[in-house]
Amino acid sequence: MNVELAVVSSGSRLSIHYLSFFVRVYAFFAVAALVEAAGMAACRLPPPLRKACVMLPHGHSPGGAELPPSVPVFLCLLVALLQPACPCPPPCLCPSDSLLVDCGGRGLSSPPALHFLPAGSRSLLLANNQLATLGASDFANHSSLEELDLSNNYLDNLPAGLFRDMSNLSKLSLRNNSLTGMDRDLFQGLGGLQSLDLSLNGLASVPLGVLDELHGLRWLSLAGNRLRGLERAAFEPLARLQHLELGHNPWECDCNLREFKHWMEWLLYRGGKVDAVECTLPKDLRGRDIRGVPVEMFNYCLQLEDENGGGGADGSRRGPPCGRGGAVDPSGAPSISGGDDSPSRGGGAGGGDAPADCVRARYRPASVRRAIGTVVIAGVVCGIVCIMMVVAAAYGCIYASLMAKYQRELKKRQPLMGDSEADADDREEKQISSVA
Repeated sequence: MNVELAVVSSGSRLSIHYLSFFVRVYAFFAVAALVEAAGMAACRLPPPLRKACVMLPHGHSPGGAELPPSVPVFLCLLVALLQPACPCPPPCLCPSDSLLVDCGGRGLSSPPALHFLPAGSRSLLLANNQLATLGASDFANHSSLEELDLSNNYLDNLPAGLFRDMSNLSKLSLRNNSLTGMDRDLFQGLGGLQSLDLSLNGLASVPLGVLDELHGLRWLSLAGNRLRGLERAAFEPLARLQHLELGHNPWECDCNLREFKHWMEWLLYRGGKVDAVECTLPKDLRGRDIRGVPVEMFNYCLQLEDENGGGGADGSRRGPPCGRGGAVDPSGAPSISGGDDSPSRGGGAGGGDAPADCVRARYRPASVRRAIGTVVIAGVVCGIVCIMMVVAAAYGCIYASLMAKYQRELKKRQPLMGDSEADADDREEKQISSVA
């Protein structure tokens, strides 16, 4: 009996011991989770309050700042104790007094763990690393970022929609990478972007549609690439652009650059700035800025298109021009004879549907510089004509006054001339009588 009681008592003590152990482990993990949650909450405080909390245990706060009543004292104590443990992707630096995450110059060959970014971060610097590729979801759920610097890396191919979730991004730098092309949807979701740096890459073209969503873009750099020509349609969505850098590219100033030249003149006309666009080809234009090349030098492009039967400057044949209610000629103007009585050159009768392979002719705007020059010349000619008319009128008035004065003097002299002739006759008669 005593043995049985001893066994039962030892078993109960063992159960109590295990139960106490499990309770302690559970309490430990609960306290750890609570501390972690409190630490995360402390790290989410705005930088000024966080700095004030850090200085609180020392008996003073920076600048005499006082903490609002909504911030508990124990939270400030956690900030002071857990400040080094606040989330920051290693090996980046996250200054406590700013919203900057500096990962630049760390020799990174892959992006850091960006899910450790402090909440509310505004700037992410990844410059001067060895990044070669980026995943499509590397920047997902980072809508608070306003600046992203990816310059001086080895990026050569960026996936479509890479910046889709960065709706508040206003400054993006991809300077000095190895980009040779861009996907049409690369900048999708960046409607608020104001500055884009694509300089010092290997871009040979700017695809149509890649800039369509950048309605707020004000500053764009494409300097130091391999651009030989650009499509005007790729830049027409940039209605707010004010500064464009295009220098240090091997520009071919031929028919393919004519429409873009017109667009640059429109940008300059509305107060924008464009740096020098020096031609490398043809030889007679080498070293000249295309902005100073007269538009008359591109007149042969229209003749070339006519000789190619409506094809482009590169000699490629295109389909018939599309018409809407009438024929459309190659210059983009509707035909006067288009209507129900005459068939459309786009195919079918007047008012019919255009063929599927038709090409919609684009409006060809006149050169702004040429239009201004025409207005100036016309004004000068009109001014000269007006001055000549005034001079002729003045000359006529002076001549008329002089002739009137001469006629008056002539009339005064006529009676005197009549008396002298009568005296001469009397003298002759007296001489004759004396002789007789």
